[in-house]
Amino acid sequence: MPFIVETIVTTCDENGHVNFAPMGVEWGDAVIVLKPYQDTKTFRNVVATRQAVVNLTDNVYFFAVAAISDPEIPWHPARVVRGAVLDDACSWRELEVLDVDTREPRARVTSRVVYAGFQREFIGYNRAQAAVIEAAILATRVRLLPMDDILAEWKRLRVIVDKTGGPREHAAMDLLTEYVQRAAATQASSERPL
Repeated sequence: MPFIVETIVTTCDENGHVNFAPMGVEWGDAVIVLKPYQDTKTFRNVVATRQAVVNLTDNVYFFAVAAISDPEIPWHPARVVRGAVLDDACSWRELEVLDVDTREPRARVTSRVVYAGFQREFIGYNRAQAAVIEAAILATRVRLLPMDDILAEWKRLRVIVDKTGGPREHAAMDLLTEYVQRAAATQASSERPL
């Protein structure tokens, strides 16, 4: 079983526009595997440029905002590849693509680590931060999973954030909650008989 690490993957298109995507990656010291869906900007960018940056951050607000929108997050240029490092990254890995396997809807992009950067220690996620990451993942699945299942899990995650989160975790969960509530309302109105 691969070791999956939750990260913010940054890629650039051919014009240099940065895309920020929360993504669980298969972690390794020399090789990291990205698994973007083939209909995403991340996939198109890594195929076009053959480069990416994997950012480790404890700022879970980035996971929330990047899961549901196309945000502008403060960043600076990578050292080796043409890419973006989050200003608030604890550490990062700069990648060059070795292979792209498109046999499944989620491609397997095998990449070689060409540079590892460090800004500060990553201590880990507390319960509220972990709950926000799970909520961000659920928010990306509103068109894929039954809404009743999402809302049941949402209730559990919300309790964790309410009990153990700080201001950043509360802001992230509020943002995601608004998004999921809009999706639920849209889905409910489309299911009503005319």
